[in-house]
Amino acid sequence: MAEPFSVRVTVRGYETDVQGHLNQAVYINYAEHARWSLLQAAGISQAGLVGRGVGPVALETTIRYKRELLAGDEVDVTCAFEWSGGKTFRIRQEIRKTDGTVAAEITAVGGLLNLEERKLIADPDAVFKELSADLSLFGL
Repeated sequence: MAEPFSVRVTVRGYETDVQGHLNQAVYINYAEHARWSLLQAAGISQAGLVGRGVGPVALETTIRYKRELLAGDEVDVTCAFEWSGGKTFRIRQEIRKTDGTVAAEITAVGGLLNLEERKLIADPDAVFKELSADLSLFGL
C-alpha cells in the first residue's frame, strides 16, 4: 500500500500552552489542514463542493496523544480515507515528527451534508469520484 497523503507543518510558539506543549485543540486544526490539503491536491475546492450542493461534516473525532510537540518542531500530518459503504467514511491520520516518532493518532468519522436538505447524502464516495482529479488520494 502506498504512503498516505501528507502535509508538513511547523509548530508555532503561539500554538503552545503554558507547559510549552502544542495545545490540544491545535491537533484538530492540523488534521483539518491536512484533510483540506488532500482535497485541494485532488482538485476539489470548497467552491466546487458548495456548487455541487454538499459540504463535508465531522461527526466524530478521537485523538490519541503519544508524544509532546514543542514550538519549532516540524511534523508531517497524514491523511487516509477509508470507505465501508453508506453515508459515512473514516479518516485515519497521524502527526509524526520528522524523525518518524508518532506524536498523535487521529481517527475521524465524516460525511457529506446535502446543504439544502441538511441531511447526509447516501453515497459520499460517488461525489468525490465525480469531483476528484485524483481518486487515488481517496483510496478509490
